[in-house]
Amino acid sequence: LTAFASTAPISNTIVKTISIGDEYTEIKLEEVPTPVIDALKKAYPEGVLSKAYKNEKGEYKLEVAVGDKVGALYATADGAWIKK
Repeated sequence: LTAFASTAPISNTIVKTISIGDEYTEIKLEEVPTPVIDALKKAYPEGVLSKAYKNEKGEYKLEVAVGDKVGALYATADGAWIKK
């Protein structure tokens, strides 16, 4: 009879998740450009803007409530929507 001493291979998997996102700074609702407000009213007539943020690229993040749903929309200063 023979005895084998073996060790199971040890596998360490390290997964790093790096979130590359634009840093948005909260701004006053009055600071949101008129074209962005107009685009919001056109796309979501029932929408209520609760918070607004701006990044270094001049892009805006808008927290909007429509009925009981709340979501974030992204737009450029001229009111064009950005998909994120």
